[in-house]
Amino acid sequence: MADCDDTLRELETYLDEELTPDALLSIQIHLDGCLDCLHVFDFHAELRQVIAQKCHEDALPPGLLARIEECFGTIDLEDERDSL
Repeated sequence: MADCDDTLRELETYLDEELTPDALLSIQIHLDGCLDCLHVFDFHAELRQVIAQKCHEDALPPGLLARIEECFGTIDLEDERDSL
């Protein structure tokens, strides 16, 4: 069973549903019984929703995508699909 330290350390991964089914269940059980961790979880879950909504509504500032592509390089999605 997860304790508070385990739960808080894995909270983002839990929210992304990237844990094993056993780990997801363990954290869910802990959240069901620990009000302190549940409050932290609620805050993070709500923050994610606000960020997702704001990022969806607002347009990228001019030039931002080009700067990101400079940092990481561009990937031609057609070439990537063809190589699979």
